[in-house]
This record gives sequence, C-alpha cells and structure tokens, in this order.
Amino acid sequence: MRPKVFVDTSAWYALVDSDDTHHQSAWQVLPQLLSRFGGLVTSNHVIGESYTLIRSCLGHRKAWEFLGLLERSHRLERVFTPEALETEAYALLKKHPDQDFSFVDATSFVWMRILKLRDAFAFDKHFQVLGFILHRNT
Repeated sequence: MRPKVFVDTSAWYALVDSDDTHHQSAWQVLPQLLSRFGGLVTSNHVIGESYTLIRSCLGHRKAWEFLGLLERSHRLERVFTPEALETEAYALLKKHPDQDFSFVDATSFVWMRILKLRDAFAFDKHFQVLGFILHRNT
C-alpha cells in the first residue's frame, strides 16, 4: 500500500485562490502527488482553517465550493481530531516556544506522526522545521 500525503491549509488555499503566489505551483504538483501517493489526508482542523481563510479572503461561494470539492473527493481521507491528540499538540507547542507554529500546525504534525506520514503538500515552512518532506514545486 502506497503512503499518503498530508494536505495543509496553505496548499488548499493556493489551489483555490488564482491570485495566490503558489497557485500555479499547487496545480502543477497536485497531479504528481495523486499519481505518486496512495491518496491525500487532511484533518477537520485544517478543513475548518481553510474554509475560514477562503471565506474571509474570497467569499462564501468559494468557501462553500471548497467544502463541496472535499466532500466529493474519492482520494481524500479526512481525520477528526480527538481531545487526546490536541493534548499532544499543546505539548508540542510548549516544547517549541521559538517557533511560530499555529495550533492547527501542531495538530497536523501530531496527525502525521500518528499516521506515520513523512510527506506534506504545503507551502508552510513549519513542516520542514519538524523534519517532514514538503511537496510544493517552488
């Protein structure tokens, strides 16, 4: 079974916003990831953060379309963050006071560790800080 790749808010947003600096790169790398990996993984926290960012920057219609796209995807696994995982995220944030990780970043890192994922589709340098492999084509 091929490993999966974790998708971060920065990648979701780049795919949706045609004016985003990483839009073209995101659309170039996505087909490569879909052919190389067994699928995509994202969390309910990343989906919520992505929806909020898209909603505030691009409006309700684009944000709603984003949710519909995720709902229809057959290649996307959505994971739902339990309280115990959030507790691990708090510990990670406490351990790295020198980094400006967001809470969602921390939960993503914990998910990746739990799911034994090494690869992330992200334009966020924080994934590299913790040793994950970024796929971003830039």
